Amino acid sequence: MRVFLYLAIMEISKSEIKTINALNKSHGRKKHQAFIVEGVKMVDELLMSNLNIIFIAGTETWANEHLHISNQNNFRLITNNQLQKLSNFSSSNQVIAVSKTPVPDQLHIEANDLVLVLDTIQDPGNMGTIIRTAEWFGISKIICSIETVDAYSSKVVQSSMGSLFRTKIYYHNLVELLQQYSNSHKIYGSLLSGANIYSLNLEKSGFIIIGNESKGISKEIQKLITQALYIPHHPTSKAESLNAAVACSILLSEFSK
Repeated sequence: MRVFLYLAIMEISKSEIKTINALNKSHGRKKHQAFIVEGVKMVDELLMSNLNIIFIAGTETWANEHLHISNQNNFRLITNNQLQKLSNFSSSNQVIAVSKTPVPDQLHIEANDLVLVLDTIQDPGNMGTIIRTAEWFGISKIICSIETVDAYSSKVVQSSMGSLFRTKIYYHNLVELLQQYSNSHKIYGSLLSGANIYSLNLEKSGFIIIGNESKGISKEIQKLITQALYIPHHPTSKAESLNAAVACSILLSEFSK
């Protein structure tokens, strides 16, 4: 039986709608230090996280199914028409949330840390899948080059399937960072000249570098690699390369053994 919502809930304001629109662009996310989360599943993931939610805008249907949330001060009622205009979804949506962008603690690499390093990953779908894969294999820190796609863009957020909310993301000058730890940690990178990954005894700590989708690992970063890795292809394969997210999955799977 459906429960109808009769509470005096605040409707979404023009200012809040303007904020959501601004967060669709990188400079808007930087200005407001916030990002968008869309859809029932993703907002549920957000609610279970430790992130600071600024406000949630849901339709009457969503509000009636989430009375413990819709009774709170940061809930806004939004019409289906308003939500459709704001949403990045092509199909129907029920809820959109705005969260503060988390500021990770100062980066400190422990001796036993296995850290994923992203060298200019550009595709949001790849980025989100890599974050999701990293969490699956127990990676809690991801360090990105300054040129890597914004981890809090809508496409990355959606494709991470909630893993973004539980992973620490850092943006750094990779050359400076890797030089800092080059004497204490092994630096792995996938290169055509590398050793067959299936024939190596891989350590459980260090840095694993994933390169750009088309250019691979930059030459400056290649010079810092202490163990180059190669994922061998089948003898009959004519595929030119692996997708960055797929390569990342294979590498992390081997390190997890």
